[in-house]
Amino acid sequence: MKDLQTIELSLEEIEAYRLRYMEDLDQQQAAEKMHTSTSTYQRILYSAYKKIAEALTMGKAIKIIRHQ
Repeated sequence: MKDLQTIELSLEEIEAYRLRYMEDLDQQQAAEKMHTSTSTYQRILYSAYKKIAEALTMGKAIKIIRHQ
């Protein structure tokens, strides 16, 4: 794992992804759970999508960070 490049995901990005795919919430419900607007939730989720896709397709490790 030391030699792998890493992609950093914030706790917000992980939570947005979890709410969508593990809790199966729609955008409005997930935004409410995260106490944010739907547009902000969408931006956070899109950022998570891009990072996760990059990690999977480029063979990079995912590191979850507390602060962005």
